[in-house]
Amino acid sequence: MAQTCTHLDQIKAEAQPSAAGCEDCLRLGGRWVHLRMCRVCGHVGCCDSSPARHATAHFHETGHPLITSFEPGESWGWCYVDEGSFRAAGLEDFSHS
Repeated sequence: MAQTCTHLDQIKAEAQPSAAGCEDCLRLGGRWVHLRMCRVCGHVGCCDSSPARHATAHFHETGHPLITSFEPGESWGWCYVDEGSFRAAGLEDFSHS
């Protein structure tokens, strides 16, 4: 059933990626599988398939609910609070997975 994310208004169009890879893994010498970017502040973190799960850790530390894929050719996003995905190209399209 389609839901409406109540957090899309927190997306900052001016948010710029904080790094070319996972900011925390780069600092700590870690590795990642896929990258995610916080749509509130631009923090780039690694996905939950990565050993350190820095994107989710960033959400728990900051409360910033929205990420998008930082992988070439991918245009989806995720809301941690509403536990649903959205297409970055059409932010109004939000659906639970």
